[in-house]
Amino acid sequence: MRTRATATVVAVSGALALSALAVPAAQAADSVKGDTKITKVVVNSGKDIVVGTSTKKVTVTVTGTDPKGIKDAMAILWRGTEFEPGRLTGVIAPDDEAKCTKVDATTGTCKVVLSASPRELANGNAGRWKVMAGLLAKGSAENHVIKETYTTVYVKRAAKLTVNASPEPVKKGKTITVAGALTRANWDTKKYAGYTQQPVKLQFKKKGASAYSTVKTVKSDRKGNLKTTVKASVDGTFRYVFAGTSTTPAVTSAGDAVDVR
Repeated sequence: MRTRATATVVAVSGALALSALAVPAAQAADSVKGDTKITKVVVNSGKDIVVGTSTKKVTVTVTGTDPKGIKDAMAILWRGTEFEPGRLTGVIAPDDEAKCTKVDATTGTCKVVLSASPRELANGNAGRWKVMAGLLAKGSAENHVIKETYTTVYVKRAAKLTVNASPEPVKKGKTITVAGALTRANWDTKKYAGYTQQPVKLQFKKKGASAYSTVKTVKSDRKGNLKTTVKASVDGTFRYVFAGTSTTPAVTSAGDAVDVR
């Protein structure tokens, strides 16, 4: 992860390259020459980036204007105090060159595909990331705009949630045990592991009903396991619901139906 971050800085910041453009290092990351403007940047269709134990492809769409039109674009996700070697803790870089589409004589929209790989991420880097974006104008090797932090986006560790209500069938008035587990991707080991000490809602939907209602909140144990008991009353379906955190997305288990007799 640190090797990739350093290599990206050398390629992008040392002589901040945008296609044929080379911005002197003294100008650093934020740089504008000419009338090129970024008007919109959309990362992952406006959704959080959720990475499990395999590589996630992320599309960044950069839209902008220039009197002569838009030729090329760049986008990089980064984390750290500054976009410099030794100050970066993570980089998610492009796979290939941007693909730009002409909207009109002055406006263009470019798509940049990035690879978010757990091999190059660390657990401590889950959370808010910065988005660097840039555009190169047509008809010039110099007119451009680059914003070191145009916007931000959350990169989160994927989560899984299970539920199992037993026994089934069960007599009315007897105890139902509802077990489950909350796990999330560990980018260091490339496996899923328990997400501990997290509040998870147990919900129930009566047979024939259209919506679930919350029964109680259960906290995951030191291994991520969930377990609680309820009294059997009517046929229905149980599920667990986790609201998510700044590092982990919300997740809902499948439902498990119980037959009360």
